[in-house]
Amino acid sequence: MLGTTLGNYRIERVLGRGGMGAVYVGTHTLLGREAAIKVLQPKYSADPDIVQRFFNEARAATAIEHPGIVEIYDYGKDDSGCAYIVMELCQGESLGARIRRGHRFTILEALTVARQIAGTLAAAHKASIVHRDLKPDNVFVVPDPEVAGGERIKLLDFGIAKLASDSEGPTKTTTGVIMGTPNYMSHEQCRGAGQVDHRADLYALGCILFELLTGSAPFEGDIDQVIEAHLEGSIPRASALCG
Repeated sequence: MLGTTLGNYRIERVLGRGGMGAVYVGTHTLLGREAAIKVLQPKYSADPDIVQRFFNEARAATAIEHPGIVEIYDYGKDDSGCAYIVMELCQGESLGARIRRGHRFTILEALTVARQIAGTLAAAHKASIVHRDLKPDNVFVVPDPEVAGGERIKLLDFGIAKLASDSEGPTKTTTGVIMGTPNYMSHEQCRGAGQVDHRADLYALGCILFELLTGSAPFEGDIDQVIEAHLEGSIPRASALCG
């Protein structure tokens, strides 16, 4: 893939790899602008349902006009049929990475981050878009001297977002199918409910704020244990876990 061209972008280096594909740094062949390019593996690019969900990320992000959303430049398929999305290349790190390296957030830092996330979610919800997989790894922190604290959050990965324009097709959540990351899922998502609205994102934001303050999500363990805790467990007090 390195050295090849996707659309108007030449692939320069690998940013990361996952189970379904990889993210590369590419450079526009005429403008010289760098971008992040997500590419699906060929076997997943051949699945129309997966590709539709993948392109959902681009559709959702471009429908929200807000500085807290990563800008999408282009998306499509290359000559071999591999699906890709070209997006803004952010300089910084995810909240997840910051938490994992042991950073302890002060109350002011945590509230500043949570306020920015809430403002960005408000813009998404106003556009009738629900993220449905909000978690620290999907919140990127970039330097920005124009905002309080000198950093701005950027929401990533709207791949399973629910758009108001979705029809009764493969992108619509089916009752009984769990979609999201268990540590941050609302009760509706844990039950596999067919209708999930903006309140799922607010629940996830509460879980993220809890983790920023305490260093761990409200409920942890294997998938079944976490889901049961969300549905039946007592909500822990953050103040009891803060040092």
